Amino acid sequence: MNSTYRNRDISEQVRAIHSGEITISELSSAVRTDITRYEDRLKAWVALADMSVPFPPSSPEVDDSAGARPLEGVSIGVKDIIDVAGLPTRSGSAVTSALSAEADAACVARFRELGAVIQGKTVTTEFGYFSPGLTVNPWDHECTPGGSSSGSAAAVGANTIALALGTQTAGSLTRPASFCGAAGMVLAAGSTPMAGVNGMSETLDSLGMITRTVADLAYVYSAFAGQDVDRPEDSAASGMKLHIWHGSEVLPLAPQMQDLLREVPRIAADIGVDHKDLDWNDHVVTLTADHRTVMGYEAARTLAGVQAEHEAELSPQLLELLRGGAEIQDQDYREALIRRDISRRALERLLGPDGVIIGPAAQGPALNRCNGTGSPDLSRAWQLLGLPVVVVPGARSTTGMPLGLQLIGLPGSEQRLLTLGQLLEKRLRRLPSFSEHTSQPTLKDLTW
Repeated sequence: MNSTYRNRDISEQVRAIHSGEITISELSSAVRTDITRYEDRLKAWVALADMSVPFPPSSPEVDDSAGARPLEGVSIGVKDIIDVAGLPTRSGSAVTSALSAEADAACVARFRELGAVIQGKTVTTEFGYFSPGLTVNPWDHECTPGGSSSGSAAAVGANTIALALGTQTAGSLTRPASFCGAAGMVLAAGSTPMAGVNGMSETLDSLGMITRTVADLAYVYSAFAGQDVDRPEDSAASGMKLHIWHGSEVLPLAPQMQDLLREVPRIAADIGVDHKDLDWNDHVVTLTADHRTVMGYEAARTLAGVQAEHEAELSPQLLELLRGGAEIQDQDYREALIRRDISRRALERLLGPDGVIIGPAAQGPALNRCNGTGSPDLSRAWQLLGLPVVVVPGARSTTGMPLGLQLIGLPGSEQRLLTLGQLLEKRLRRLPSFSEHTSQPTLKDLTW
């Protein structure tokens, strides 16, 4: 019976803990059982926490009133560039220290404070860049789970855990969430402390969360940020202005994603949201190029010591980034940041107080693993601007693989993004397969 609780919404898991229906230890053990059952095939984890350490006892008398911790007993996976006390932070590389971190990252400490249980560290690409780990896509083992938050996205997409932490520097969270059929959220730059997060670009690195649904994401974000995000009625989207972005100016989309975007105007009308195409291509193209400049420049300086000491052991992909970044001039870097600031002010005028952008979270369905982890170009512009993003799951490609859309807004619009995301997800999950020849699979139909 305990295993059934882990399939419930996160808010329902917490209520079960608070009411005494299940203990923290029982729920956490049920999650651990699923993690270990599928790990030989999924390969989403690099280290698991010691389950022999007793969990705090649940309190049957505690209810949902003030003082009850909002994530009590909820299991969480942590991307392996984020410090967890007692576990090493390897950042997807053999050249990093195998010694355990002495303290939690600020974000991990916050989740512990909220009552979450750290299950362990999830796989990341080498230093959060392109060289992939061993993780497979839970929907098709021959396909990539995406970029550097791959372990977190695959673990959630496989339903072995309901919540995982990731980060994003380019498209490190949006793309894996899309490929693995998970909901994801990239937090606005500067909105949360990044202490203990071992990134590569101080300007670009952002914290993110991955859950099974946008409703779970809204609940977790509400707890983490201390802001209320309710499950919305259809009328909650009234007054929003939706700007549809097709992304083709920076990356050609797969036919399946093009088909999905064609459904957006109809869905927007069904929700009652005004919509029009985003007319901002020149800015997006420039920002995408400038993101590469900023990322390369900062990564080369952040990882200069690693490169000097371990160059022969680094992947060709990472070395290309670092060598190219070292050649970027200070003036080019500063000019890229100036153009970013100009574009940010222009976008504020364009969106106004109620505007939201919707577009593809990835080029299409997950690629075969031999073709790499996919392109981050659909996220570069928004990441350079430091904007919050919500990835909405639910749609499927012609072969039944997940497709995700991203909602993009200005800092401060997080509740609006999560409200719209919940309404949108309901519609996406009702869409038929884009091919009459392929039925939509469920996880239980997949060969593990």
